[in-house]
Formats: sequence, C-alpha cells, structure tokens
Amino acid sequence: MRLYSPLLFYWARRAGLEEADAADLVQEVLQLLIQKLPDFQYDAQQSFRSWLRRVTLNKWHEMQRRKRPAVSGIEFDEYSAPDDADAFWEIEYRQHLVQRALTLMQTDFEERTWRACWECVVNDRSAASVASELGMTEGAIRAAKFRVLCRLRQELGGLWD
Repeated sequence: MRLYSPLLFYWARRAGLEEADAADLVQEVLQLLIQKLPDFQYDAQQSFRSWLRRVTLNKWHEMQRRKRPAVSGIEFDEYSAPDDADAFWEIEYRQHLVQRALTLMQTDFEERTWRACWECVVNDRSAASVASELGMTEGAIRAAKFRVLCRLRQELGGLWD
C-alpha cells in the first residue's frame, strides 16, 4: 500500500486525470488488488509490476468508457498508446521505486551520512568538497555513500524484475 499507492496516483495524474478522478482510480485498483491478490500466482515470465500496470490501464479504460458518451453510434473504447508506452511505464516505475525507497530509508541514517551520499550522488559533488563542507574525511564520505547505496540496492532488490 505504501509503495504502490503513490505510484498508482502518479500514473493516473500523468494519464491526465484530475486529482479526484486519480484518487478514484487508485481506489478501484486497490479494491481489485484486495480481491485478486489472495489468488495471485507469481509467474517468472511476467513481473508483478507488469500485472499491476495492466490492471491500472484496464481500470483507466473502464473509467474513460464510463465518462465518454457514444458519438454517432460509435463508441471509442480503444486507447492508442504511443509506441514507447512500455518504456514510459518502465522509467516511471523505476523512478517511483527509487524515490519511495529513498524516502522510507532516509530516517535510518544519520543526517551527515545521508547528506554526504546525497551531495555526491545527486548533486554530483566531489568527495573532497563534501568532506570539507561537512567536516568529514574523504574516506568517511565515500563510506557513507557506499552504505547508503548498498542499502538502496538491498531495498530495491527483486523489484526491478
């Protein structure tokens, strides 16, 4: 719930839904998940993320069909996704997972350790300049970066599949 609700909401907003409609879509997807997860069988050929994406798109399609009246007797119920839709979903998924993992694990580190890693990785600063600013050695900066990134890899392990 903590991991996927924000992602579902983000996907819904990116699909053009207003905030209230996006929240409704998230609720519908979560309700379906509550029903389906007890019988969910993991398939090594298909990731949970792909299944969740398909469920979300199906619910989005349903929502669009409910809102859209038939035009001249023709109902437009086919959403034409761009050719790079899979790449878009993959990038969105990975960015969301990393952001959620970072948010959840930040409190597990001392502020200086976290900041040392953040400055080096996100702000692309050298260990020397960060060490000078934080009053640490370059070795301590590299160790902090290593610890945080190892933990991130651990948190994300298996979620890329």
